[in-house]
This record gives sequence, C-alpha cells and structure tokens, in this order.
Amino acid sequence: MRCVYILLIPSLLLLLAFPVSRGRYNDDFDDGEDLADFDDNDFAEFEDMNDDQAAEAETAPPPRVNPSTQPEEDEDEDEATVELEDGQDGFEDSETQDQDMYSKYDQEEFEGIGDMEKPGHSMKDPLIIHTVPAHLQNSWESYYMEILMVTGLLAYIMNYIIGKNKNSRLAQTWFNSHRELLESNFALVGDDGTSKEAVSTGKLNQENEHIYNLWCSGRVCCEGMLIQLKFLKRQDLLNVLARMMRPTCDQVQIKVTLNDEDMDTFVFAVGTKKAMARLQKEMQDLSEFCGEKPKSGAKFGLPDSLTILSEMGEVTDGVMDNKMVHYITNHADKIESIHFSDQFSGPKVMQEEGQPLKLPETKKTLLFTFNVPGMGNTSPKDMDSLLPLMNMVIYSIDKVKKLRLNREGKLKADRNRARVEENFLKQTHAQRQEAAQTRREEKKRAEKERIMNEEDPERQRRLEEAAQRREQKKIEKKQMKMKQIKVKAM
Repeated sequence: MRCVYILLIPSLLLLLAFPVSRGRYNDDFDDGEDLADFDDNDFAEFEDMNDDQAAEAETAPPPRVNPSTQPEEDEDEDEATVELEDGQDGFEDSETQDQDMYSKYDQEEFEGIGDMEKPGHSMKDPLIIHTVPAHLQNSWESYYMEILMVTGLLAYIMNYIIGKNKNSRLAQTWFNSHRELLESNFALVGDDGTSKEAVSTGKLNQENEHIYNLWCSGRVCCEGMLIQLKFLKRQDLLNVLARMMRPTCDQVQIKVTLNDEDMDTFVFAVGTKKAMARLQKEMQDLSEFCGEKPKSGAKFGLPDSLTILSEMGEVTDGVMDNKMVHYITNHADKIESIHFSDQFSGPKVMQEEGQPLKLPETKKTLLFTFNVPGMGNTSPKDMDSLLPLMNMVIYSIDKVKKLRLNREGKLKADRNRARVEENFLKQTHAQRQEAAQTRREEKKRAEKERIMNEEDPERQRRLEEAAQRREQKKIEKKQMKMKQIKVKAM
C-alpha cells in the first residue's frame, strides 16, 4: 500500500498543476489565436523593437562616441552589465558599433581599417565638375587643322587655274603678234607632228601648263625652226612663293637648224657675262673651240653687260655688222644669249663609265635665248615687244648663209677640228684597247665552253688541237713582226 501512495502523490501534483497552466495559456490566447500563430510570430517582439528604434532615429540624431572616452569604455566593458529595456537602450548606431569593434584591434596589425570610414563621409563631399578639354568640344576651335588644310587646298586650286590661264593668254598674245611675220618667212607654221604629211595648223602646241612649242619649216637654207615659250610655273603655288624670294623671268628659246652646205665652219656666241661663263662650261662646242675667256664687246659698241666668245677674230668681224649691232644694242636687256655653231652637239656628255668611244653627232645650229621683260610680272604688251628680236633671228639666218671665211680662216678652223678629234682619240685610246681586250677574252671563253660541251671525245680532242694551232700561228706572226722591226732598226 505504501508503494501505491508513493505513486499517487506525483500524479496528484500533476493534476493540480495542469489547470493552472491551462488558465495561463488561455489568458495569452484570449484573441482566438492558436498555437501555430504563436510559433510563427516568434520574432514579433524584435520587430517591434526595430520599429521603435527607427522612429527614434528620425526624431533624434544617433549618438556619437567621443574618441577621448573610448579607452575608458573599453576598460569598463568587461565589468559592466548590460540591461535591455524595451529593446531600445542596448542598440546603438551601427557606425558606433563598427568603431567600437575596430578599436579593439591593434592599428598596426590591421592596416586600412581606419580608412573604411572614409567612404561614408566622402558621400557628403560636394561634386567636382571638371571642364571638358578644348579638343573634345564640338566647336570650330576643334577643327582648326582641317580648316587650314581645306583653305590651303582651295588656294592651290585657285592658283593653278589662274596661273594656267595667264600662261595661256601670254602665249596666245605672242603668237598673234608674230604670226604674220612667221607666215611670211616660212611655208609651214605650227606643225604638231601628228599627221604623216606636214600640215600647217596655225596654232601653238602646248607641252604642259607652262611650256608651248611652235615648229616652222619651208624656208631657204633652213631645215626648220623650233620656238619654245618657257613661262614661269605660275600654276604651282610653291613655285610662286619661291619666286617671291628669288624673282625670275619668262624666256623664249629659238633653235634654227641649217643645212650642211649653208653654213661655214665656225663657232660664235654673244650674251650676258653670266650666261657666257655658264655656256662655256656646259656646252661641248664652246668648251673645245672657244677656250679663251669671254671678251668685251665695247669694240663694237655693245653694252658692258654683254661679252663675246668666238673661235677666231675673223668670225666676230663678219657676224657683228652694223645691223646686228643695232639689234643687240637696242634690245640688250632682253637678250640672254646668241649662239652660232657648226659643231653643236648639246651639253657635255657625262658618263659614269668614262668618255664616249666616238665623237657625238654635230649639227649646224643657231640658238637664241630671249628674256621677257617684267621679271615674272609679264603683261601682253611685254610679249608684243619681242617682235623686233624675231626680225633679228630672220636676219641672222640670212647673215650666216652669206658669211664665208677666207683661206686662212678656213685652214685654221680645219686645224682646230682636227686637233679636237685627235685629243678625243687620245683620251679614248686606252678605253678602246680595254674594250678590244674584253672582246677577245669573251671570244676565247665562248670557244672553250663550246669545246667542253662537246659530247664526242674524239671531236672534242680535234677541236682542242685546232685551237692550239691557231694560237701557235698568232704567236709566230708576232715573232715575225718583231724580227722585221729589228731589221729595219738596224
């Protein structure tokens, strides 16, 4: 029985305790909420605390921790007891908590922790607006290089058109003023060479924007006359700018080719001092037949600016008659050079491998070079002023045809030409010997190659023997010649 009482006592205590707990739970769920709802709202208490904290944060600023008091708080942190009331007093600002947490660590061990607070404060700094560079802005200043290039291109195109048209007008003006004189002295004026038969076109032939040609033929004692108008490169802007520093003038060059029987053997030239010195160095005939320095033309009444180069004094006296002196004196400012030669071959031939092995071909030629007045600022009136010089050209053709040297002058001219030819042969003798030796060696080499390429051994042997016999005969001939020379010497 005693054991039964001992078991009943705990059961009675449980029964007494059950109603009390039931009543307590009924008080908690008096709104009709079940136990499942209570389990779902386990964190409702914390949510209320967060709502109250957010409302308090809007009304009052978050507390700041003074750095001077931070060490004291760190010392009392272990002894202090934290009590939470309504979930508000124990929650401080997150920024303050981060600062307290980082202050526990050694600043030297954890580098960069103090810099983590800077981004939060940098958001409050004012915005800095930088100015856009000039080359990135959409303004006219950004395209100054393109503007300069387009302006330069337009200036070049306009100068090209203006310069080309001016040269064309000057050439046409010259032709209009000289056309009547040319047609009265030549049967053909203006042949362009495109047709098989010679046809007079009656117009200039344009070689390029600053050079115009005119071919005339069909006259006594004259194969033909080539007139070349060499204007300045007015269509080239760079050339125009260069002429501002060094002015030059337009030129008219006339080349008359005579028949072989219509000119005697002499070389003569007259012109400015600078032109004569240059031609004597560059032209083959003047350098060989007029070796003396240019002489003054004061004897014939020429201006001091003109000098004379002549093969012999008889030629100078024959060419410089009164009419010729009149033409040259009245138009000395327009005359660059006048060159008469029966040995004209052009400028000296400069070859890298040495002197030419034969004399250049020569032509009996009259050359005239006239300067157009104006020094680049040429007008149509300046082109018309060249008409008297064309009359001088026609007169010179007739004058040269009539000029004949006397017997002594003819012999002297022939000796001069023989001397020039002999000097030329002496200069080229070594080169001719070297060329002959080279040809002999090439011939021997070709013969040896032909023998080596022979497939038949017997035929190859016969060819070698024949070559040796030929060499032996050449040696014997040389020995015979040497013996004959010795006998004659004795």
